[in-house]
Amino acid sequence: MSLDEPISKSQRKREMHDLQALGEALSQLSQDKIKHLALPETLEKALLDVKTFKAHGAIRRQLQYIGKLMREVDPEPLIAYLDQLKGVSREAVALQHLAEQWRQKIIEDIRQLDQFCEAHPEADRTQLRQLAMNAIKEHQAQKPPRSFRQLYRLILEQLTQHTIHIDHDDQN
Repeated sequence: MSLDEPISKSQRKREMHDLQALGEALSQLSQDKIKHLALPETLEKALLDVKTFKAHGAIRRQLQYIGKLMREVDPEPLIAYLDQLKGVSREAVALQHLAEQWRQKIIEDIRQLDQFCEAHPEADRTQLRQLAMNAIKEHQAQKPPRSFRQLYRLILEQLTQHTIHIDHDDQN
């Protein structure tokens, strides 16, 4: 299709339904994750408001409104963020593997924790050290790997911690 040809009504409808579905997926996120996205104020408020509605009709209308507001933002970073949360993007899988590698390094040699904390200064060194020591003790005592899993989650959280900025039109 060339740039001179107008977009068909059916194509526009499909795009609007896709944006509405994306808005619905975003509305399922926690309040903190929605605020983490740095969306336009009206869209953020609409996403948070839909959580308070109980009536099916009200939810449907709010999702249509969210779909309309979604036209003002670039959907690609939002789709990538949702894929990352689901763990389906290549970047998310790579981060998961990196977190596993860091966990293994730290458990094998606790001094590796210093390297991790240098690369991630916002990391809670004390909590990481405690979880690593507990994971080692759990392994030696052949107990369930509770601290082992918590250490992985904390490392992964540190690796993925960043704010997504969404491009939008400031036409207020």
